[in-house]
Amino acid sequence: MEYLPVVIDAEYVSDYKIKVTFDNGEEKIADCFKWLNGEVFEQLKDKVYFKKFFVDGWSISWPNGADISPEALYEESQSVI
Repeated sequence: MEYLPVVIDAEYVSDYKIKVTFDNGEEKIADCFKWLNGEVFEQLKDKVYFKKFFVDGWSISWPNGADISPEALYEESQSVI
C-alpha cells in the first residue's frame, strides 16, 4: 500500500516556507509560493495572512478555505536534515 501522508504539525519558517511534520515522523520544508495561484490563494500572498495557516486534521489550511494537499506537501518539499 502506498503511503498517504497526514500533516500532524506545521510551523512558519520564513517567507512562504512552512516546516511540516507528517504522521510517519518525517519533517519537510514546504516552499508554498509555487502553489499560490488562483483566486482562493490570492489572499495568501499577503505574508501576514499567510502566517494564519493551521493544521486541519490532515493538511494545512487557511481561514479563507484555501488548503494544500498533504500529498503535494510531502512529495514536493525538501526533507529536514
